Amino acid sequence: MWALVDNSNKITNVYGEFPSRITINNRNYDKAELNAMSDSEKLAIKIYPVTAAAELDNKYYISNNPTYAVDGNKVVETITKAADKKLADEDAKDEKGNQLLHDDGSKVINYGLKTNAKNKATSDADGLLKDFDWLIQRKVTADTAIPSDVLTYMAAIRTDHKAICDAIDGASDLDAFIALHTDTYKGDGTIDVVARVNRWTSDANVKQHRR
Repeated sequence: MWALVDNSNKITNVYGEFPSRITINNRNYDKAELNAMSDSEKLAIKIYPVTAAAELDNKYYISNNPTYAVDGNKVVETITKAADKKLADEDAKDEKGNQLLHDDGSKVINYGLKTNAKNKATSDADGLLKDFDWLIQRKVTADTAIPSDVLTYMAAIRTDHKAICDAIDGASDLDAFIALHTDTYKGDGTIDVVARVNRWTSDANVKQHRR
């Protein structure tokens, strides 16, 4: 990333990559020429390298637009937080504060992080169980018993799903919610405890029954 700085040390443009042509001090530079320049050659025409800021995790935070400041022979990017994303659902409203409605008259809802996380947990649980549907169909149509290890596993997944959703509902603030999505690690860098939302009973004993 590069920034064009004028003679008064004001940043006039920031580039992720150079455009096809830039005019600097009444001279045109094309993209290939700029890319071929050394850092010192770029500095000579007031193109400074940009030190990129660490981006905020957009799963949890809304960021302000980046800002840039000249710092010696470089430009430093800063990204600040505009707001936390909401944990709870909210009614969706227009610019005048009026409730938005679906065609059937029901309210439009802006789903919060908790609802989205619980929906994902339900989708994950369904995905873990769907491969055993053929055993259920066989039980219904031919009265063939479902293996006991599969029944035990399916019950465990339902228990896991409830535990995950209960933990999500119980998160008192954003930090607690983020903790549910965060693995913990041992000193050697290996995972110690899998994040609660990703912690499901192993299917090691029932893999042979998946179809």
